Amino acid sequence: AGLIFLHGLGDSPAGWSSLEHQLPSVEPALSNLHFEFPAAPQISMTINGGMTMSGWFDLYDWPIGVGVRNDEEGLKRSVESIRECVATLEAKGVEKSRIVIGGFSQGGAVALRSVYHDEHSSTEEGGSKSTKFAACVNLSGWLTFDQSNGVNDDVPLFWGHGSYDDKVLFEQQGYGVRKLAEMGVSNVSDSSYPMGHSSDRKETTAFAKFLKSILYAEE
Repeated sequence: AGLIFLHGLGDSPAGWSSLEHQLPSVEPALSNLHFEFPAAPQISMTINGGMTMSGWFDLYDWPIGVGVRNDEEGLKRSVESIRECVATLEAKGVEKSRIVIGGFSQGGAVALRSVYHDEHSSTEEGGSKSTKFAACVNLSGWLTFDQSNGVNDDVPLFWGHGSYDDKVLFEQQGYGVRKLAEMGVSNVSDSSYPMGHSSDRKETTAFAKFLKSILYAEE
């Protein structure tokens, strides 16, 4: 099985590579996971006066509350790069049905979009229905679409968010979970933690238990 995990704005893969040790320390079965930590490109960021930084897509509004504008081109480009990561894992012998897509903040927004919205997830070459992903993990991210692809609607989602988040506002979780349910995405575990725009041990523990229940339920 494999986990593709996308970092947040201005960060790098190193910022989250500790998951390789943290997750198996909670659930030893996860030591068999293939981890992929893709790096976001360096792009011009509108909210920072056009300054270049690592980001999956541009941001026009701050803080990120419900109703912010989307950088559709940037989002599409990032979803495309996730498809390449999936292909990399498949080449290593990991089937798509055993791959979890996850991310923090901007990375979480891209993960949600890759699993539940990307139209390339709905049909493979020749028009046959494609395999579903194993699961999706969104830590402190937000929803950037209003229609699902209809294929991964029952794929389990873990959404963790800080109740004091002042960057990606906490309102985004309730709004996002509600909107996903309206689209037919209802297999959602949403939990909040008394923290800002970050992660904490309780969330990481819940994340690990979620992965174990999906990928290694029989062990």
